[in-house]
Amino acid sequence: MATAVGIILRPLRRGAAWVGKRLLSEAGGVRRGGWRQAQMFGKLTFFRRGLALSAVSSLGYEACNSISHSAVVHASGKVEEIIEQADYLYGSGETKKLYQLLTQHKNSEDAEILWRLARASRDLAQLSSTSAEEKKQLVYEALEYAKKALEKNESSFAVHKWYAICISDVGDYEGIKTKIANAYVIKEHFQKAIELNPKDATSIHLMGIWCYSFAEMPWYQSKIAAMLFATPPTSTYEEALRYFHKAEEVDPNFYSKNLLLLGKTYLKLNNKKMALLWLTKTRDYPAHTEEDKQVQKEAVELLNSI
Repeated sequence: MATAVGIILRPLRRGAAWVGKRLLSEAGGVRRGGWRQAQMFGKLTFFRRGLALSAVSSLGYEACNSISHSAVVHASGKVEEIIEQADYLYGSGETKKLYQLLTQHKNSEDAEILWRLARASRDLAQLSSTSAEEKKQLVYEALEYAKKALEKNESSFAVHKWYAICISDVGDYEGIKTKIANAYVIKEHFQKAIELNPKDATSIHLMGIWCYSFAEMPWYQSKIAAMLFATPPTSTYEEALRYFHKAEEVDPNFYSKNLLLLGKTYLKLNNKKMALLWLTKTRDYPAHTEEDKQVQKEAVELLNSI
């Protein structure tokens, strides 16, 4: 059985059509026009008074302000260009090229670039061609980028979502105690992502997985949780079901795994009629990715077992 927090967040890669919709969703929740302005000039110091010098100073201020504004526009344009390139590569599934592009800007102060770099690092870690040592390095690297993005912009739902995902990934290397200890932090950031963008089906789905994971937590993990918290994290299948249904309401058929988990949750609740409905939908879902095929296989196995 998967550990309670361990099943949160396996690869979130989808087909090109799905990615296109998700890019619009993620970008839509964040202001593109609000790039940080580089402060090129401090306060103007006036050494002399008098009408003539005041006029000269005024002209000097306008010139400085014009140059500063030009620099800001240039910087903003450069950031948007990087993001546009990054989103194209992500939508094309060019994971390695995306990572290479964004690591050139790893010292960026812009949260939009940083959370995309966190995502790219994580996606590269998930590739089968990535060695175990490289995967671990990339997982920790992704968390650092996500952490920096959060420091730069706490009002971006995508930043909160990917920060939570990266924390969960790091837990795979730090043991069950750390996984459970991070549970509240992960939940907090998924909930914040949903609050900032209630139309992001992925964040809602991930919150559903969080609930499902703790609803089926094995007894020995419950004991660990009880030692770590006065009030350990808990949830129910009913709560998980609400999130999975909400994700479908926001974006119907957006993800084969959401359909599968609706079916599995109804099975946990002994509602075979509804389980059959959602598992059949999962089986009939167009398989565009390897993950879709695996999900369909599991749905067929469950249907045959009912």
